[in-house]
Amino acid sequence: MFSSMLQNLLNTSGQANAMQRAVQMNSYVQKYNAQWQPVEKKTDVTSEKPIQSFDTVLKNSSKVKFGDLLTKPETKVSAALYTAQANSAHLSPRQKISEIISRMSKKHGVDEKLVNALVKQESGFNPNAKSKVGAMGLMQLMPATAKGLGVTNPMDPEQNVEGGVKYLKSMLNKYNGNVILALAAYNAGPNAVDRYDGVPPYKETQNYVRSILANYL
Repeated sequence: MFSSMLQNLLNTSGQANAMQRAVQMNSYVQKYNAQWQPVEKKTDVTSEKPIQSFDTVLKNSSKVKFGDLLTKPETKVSAALYTAQANSAHLSPRQKISEIISRMSKKHGVDEKLVNALVKQESGFNPNAKSKVGAMGLMQLMPATAKGLGVTNPMDPEQNVEGGVKYLKSMLNKYNGNVILALAAYNAGPNAVDRYDGVPPYKETQNYVRSILANYL
């Protein structure tokens, strides 16, 4: 139908078009496939925070170094956190009384042993003791004496002991540290001691002083 030269041109043109068409098709397929390719998840290293250790979290969790109390047991804690009441929470009633006596004796500068001997004589360490004449508590304070000492509740062991120790201290000061005269004044009153210029000739007072000295000396 066609000459051999024309046939060759037709064949060559057809091949070129086919190749061009194939290239276009391949490019289209690649572009289409690219839209459906899974996107790899990229890790943003800068946005991720490293997991802190338990110790680190504890140390950074409190301005009062709460963490250090657990990770460093040797950390010192202020003794002010513990009051006298907290320390005596696990003591027996008798031990609590001894603790109060010790603390008040040191506070007012009176021999603790002397105060213990006086309390034993006055009430037998019974904080609820009451006498027929109205004396109250561990150190048997009379209402007027308690009021003068600033004791608002004579049956409160803390107030009672402090009031009694303050009164005993005032008697020791009055008689220049003479324990015998101070004890006699605590029992019979300073007016009686001054009147007799010594231990009054009262059997109760003399036995009182003798008994306390036996426990004190």
